[in-house]
Amino acid sequence: MSGKTLTMLAVGDMFIRTEEAESQFALVAPVLRSADVVVGQGENPCTLRPVTTAAWSFATEPTGIVQPADPKNLKALHSAGFDVIHLAGNHIWDLGIPGIEDTIKELRDLGIAVVGAGMNIDEARKPAIIKRNGTRFGFLSYNCAGPRETYANPDKPGCAYVHIITAYELDQPNPGGNAHIYTIAEPRSLKAMVEDIENLRPLCDVLAVHFHKGLGYTPIKIAMYDQQVSYAAIDAGADLIVAEHAHILKGIEQYRGRTIFHGLCNFITGGRPATGDVGHMRAMWQLQERQRQLKELYGLDYDPEHPERDLLPEARQTIIAKCTVDDGKISRVSYLPCLINDQGQPEILKKSDKRGQQVYDYMDNITRAAGLNARYEWEGDEVVIRADYGRFAS
Repeated sequence: MSGKTLTMLAVGDMFIRTEEAESQFALVAPVLRSADVVVGQGENPCTLRPVTTAAWSFATEPTGIVQPADPKNLKALHSAGFDVIHLAGNHIWDLGIPGIEDTIKELRDLGIAVVGAGMNIDEARKPAIIKRNGTRFGFLSYNCAGPRETYANPDKPGCAYVHIITAYELDQPNPGGNAHIYTIAEPRSLKAMVEDIENLRPLCDVLAVHFHKGLGYTPIKIAMYDQQVSYAAIDAGADLIVAEHAHILKGIEQYRGRTIFHGLCNFITGGRPATGDVGHMRAMWQLQERQRQLKELYGLDYDPEHPERDLLPEARQTIIAKCTVDDGKISRVSYLPCLINDQGQPEILKKSDKRGQQVYDYMDNITRAAGLNARYEWEGDEVVIRADYGRFAS
């Protein structure tokens, strides 16, 4: 094994929808390309093939609001330096079979490893392994957010998943009144995840598990299942847990000496959707539905000309997770604070920039408020993550 110090970077949700996608990485690409391994979440499938009910051989129809996009736009990920894209998410079935098939093919043609989705459940659960200077990095990816239509099975394309069950218990004898919400992982899908990790463990030196999970646009709160699935993955052998999906930063904790990023937030918001001549009516309906959902659920206004501007101020703040690897083991975990500008470009912030300190303070505040044990310290322009083992330690 090489004695060279290696770095691995991970980013959150990325919508790659337009020919201008490459420009959205302009401010961060030099840093991404300097790392040995770079991994990110592919939020939207890409296809220009027709997506209609008649196209399928399965009962479930496409769901969601992702617009058709040219798979060739994914070249922006290669240009920015990505090595692995994980696709287990709640939008993977939005464009049906063509979306999954064309996205995976294009990424692989670009030399980017794909994890978390496939043409059946065995492919979706297959890990990605990247070798750098004698060190093997292993990756698995699971969707915890649903919907069920996204799940792969032996005969259907889709994603790997851990199915989450939600139960409501009334706080008082008042049907329809306030309730306590319990979320737990369905045992069989959790066991399948554990088996995947145990099988991968002997094949790699650094093992990272990525989850699509978390309460959307909800500050601070960590759901019950967030910790359950993360702890189970670490107990099975994972070295690092990274999550996205909530579109807002979540706190960080350490469990058994391993770091859990409960939510990296947005990274690339996608720019103006390019509808073209393909699926134009579908795309317009989806934009209207997007506007209605954001307004009802989160009180957000949606501008299809500038989708990055529908972000809450908190949702513009994001981080790049960084792991330093020595002799095949993670020796240091940190993050790079970032802010998404009006052009949808993430910008890495320095300690001397008051915006960088704002991201630091926000992460510190939400981590403490959630009762998590991570504590932060600037080292140069990076924020190093350590655990306060005297408080909330596991």
